[in-house]
Amino acid sequence: MGIETEEVEKTRTRKRPRLGWDVAPSGLEAHQTLAKARRSSPPKRGDDHDGHYVFNLGENLTPRYKILSKMGEGTFGRVLECWDRQTREYVAIKIVRSIRKYHDAAMIEIDILQHLAKNEKGTSGCVQIRNWFDFRNHICIVFEKLGPSLFDFLKRNKYSPFPVGLVREFGHQLLESVAYMHDLHLIHTDLKPENILLVSSECVKLPGCKSSSDETHLWCLPKSSAIKLIDFGSTAFDNQNHSSIVSTRHYRAPEIILGLGWSYPCDLWSVGCILIELCTGGALFQTHENLEHLAMMERVLGPLPEHMIRRASRGSEKYFRSGSRLNWPEGAVSRESIRAVKKLDRLKNMVSQHVESSRYFLADLLEGLLKYDPSERLTARQALNHPFFSESK
Repeated sequence: MGIETEEVEKTRTRKRPRLGWDVAPSGLEAHQTLAKARRSSPPKRGDDHDGHYVFNLGENLTPRYKILSKMGEGTFGRVLECWDRQTREYVAIKIVRSIRKYHDAAMIEIDILQHLAKNEKGTSGCVQIRNWFDFRNHICIVFEKLGPSLFDFLKRNKYSPFPVGLVREFGHQLLESVAYMHDLHLIHTDLKPENILLVSSECVKLPGCKSSSDETHLWCLPKSSAIKLIDFGSTAFDNQNHSSIVSTRHYRAPEIILGLGWSYPCDLWSVGCILIELCTGGALFQTHENLEHLAMMERVLGPLPEHMIRRASRGSEKYFRSGSRLNWPEGAVSRESIRAVKKLDRLKNMVSQHVESSRYFLADLLEGLLKYDPSERLTARQALNHPFFSESK
């Protein structure tokens, strides 16, 4: 880890000595000019109105890193593909917005990343931090460059599911990463296909199904199934105070919605949601509202346990009536919401519709990961020993 320093800018630009029209710079002068351009920092400019770092492609982030492309953007900031002149490799640099809460969260993420890297024996399946620095009030975290996310791949394939053999390989690696984190008393809290990246961008193109216009769409499959887990900005130690709401909505466990507190099992619920999404092509619980979310859970998994309902926080009591019955469909906000819940099927039926081989073992694994009661949910180590991962591919 190191701190990059800015070059002090002159208030007045010094003009380069003018050369005669027929006088070219000497070889040494040309080399020095090129080297100086490579070493220079970008011009000082303000951030945009959201606190994002403003950049131009092709310029330097610092003398060490040349900006090649924008890879992504989120609430935290932007991720840029850069060329590391020192190590001579492509890297991904997360440039955090110059806002205090994101700055503080980034420093926590750096601690987590360094903790993960320090304890690694072999491969953890977690993205590797290369470096970090503070540049013009932006925390910049340098990572190894990886390929697209599993969500990007699904989207590229028009949300066609992955073959079950590939889902098995992804699932095993994901659970290995989660088990590694849990062994270190860390809870990721934001597992989702967007945060699982393929190591390589290489893919194989195969003919897909024909569209209504009789055009055959190419179906892409990754050449390598190797994946890595990213985004530890919301990761928490088990023994620290936990915020009441964590996880992206579609992957949020019932104990979080009911205000019952959360721990390691919330990650396993997310893994269950991810695996079924990879098998079907769509998110299991596509909702943005708590009551509808709970109704969807009951439609797929059966009634919520009474003991969890009885212990629900005061803010969650409004989702129930008569003490232990979900206030559905009476409490639905729209007919559309009622239809969205009705469209869902039981978990085993959903698996059978999309998976031919391995459907019994896969359904059994998913039922273990999607247990309502977190104390009954499979742990990462237990899930890794499930027959779904040991049967022949």
